[in-house]
Amino acid sequence: MHVGKQYSTIGVLLWTRRNIYRLTVIGLVAVVLYQVLGWHWLALPWTVVSLLGTATAFVIGFRNSQTYSRTWEARQVWGGILNLSRTWGVMTRDFVDNAEASRQLAYRHLAWVTALRYSMREVRAWETMGKSYNDEFRRKWFTVPETETALPDELAAYLDQPELAYVLSTRNKPAQLLSLQSKTLRGLHRSGQLSSDMLLELERLLKDLYDVQGKSERIKNFPYPRQFATINTFCVEIFNLLLPFCMLQEFSHLNAAVSGPMQGHMVWLVVPFSVLISWVFTSLDQVGESTENPFEGSAHDVPISQISRTIEIDLREMLGETALPQPLVPKNHIVL
Repeated sequence: MHVGKQYSTIGVLLWTRRNIYRLTVIGLVAVVLYQVLGWHWLALPWTVVSLLGTATAFVIGFRNSQTYSRTWEARQVWGGILNLSRTWGVMTRDFVDNAEASRQLAYRHLAWVTALRYSMREVRAWETMGKSYNDEFRRKWFTVPETETALPDELAAYLDQPELAYVLSTRNKPAQLLSLQSKTLRGLHRSGQLSSDMLLELERLLKDLYDVQGKSERIKNFPYPRQFATINTFCVEIFNLLLPFCMLQEFSHLNAAVSGPMQGHMVWLVVPFSVLISWVFTSLDQVGESTENPFEGSAHDVPISQISRTIEIDLREMLGETALPQPLVPKNHIVL
């Protein structure tokens, strides 16, 4: 998540420069064929690109609206995880008549949050962080915490060795950690350290934690529909290809209104102006693409690592600990 006022102009141009190169080549090809080789029949009516541009703007706007909705929903889900985690910390501290058991329940919850955020960072086939421009931007401007430390090393800070070995052997680690929480609560109830009413409240809270985990997994595992993404890409690419050919006659007509060195050469202005217009469309498309997957480790992600660190600080402070980790701070105005 970018927390500054805006991205720098240089950063945006570097991120989109491959599109600029490609659009420049398309514009040059159109002008060379028209001006140098004299293929004037290649000039297309302006109506063609105006109608196509309208359709393209519509589909880009639809996609960006939907991808922003996905990101905002993901932020709401993890805001819910933050609130439920604080509630869990208070209830397990005050309901359970056993300080060591309270600490175990709190630390196992931190393990759940950790395992969940690591599962959210796993790579899916439809995600785009592997693309050259995204990978280059990540390496230059920020780091993903989940790539810096292995999951077993993170979980080892919260779980004992037998429990750690069991969790690492399971498929859905977060789900199994919540299952262990329920098993521990049942044992505390049977030993008389937890009343029936309090057990019921904590089990309801576990149900809510399963619910938010499922919501987060749904966003992660269900991509923005590929049929919409494919049509969006086709529209943008066709628009980029046809735009300079539709501008040829318009700029050629300007030759009658100028004199001097540009007389007879106004058509060359098709290159910069077609690049500028097409760049707006390709950049909006690229922004929408990078917002589709709010957990993939891009600069536009929901800051689940920062939220997890906040949860850890809050729960450990509730337990009376003073040697607390520091909050995650943005790097180049980006925090994950």
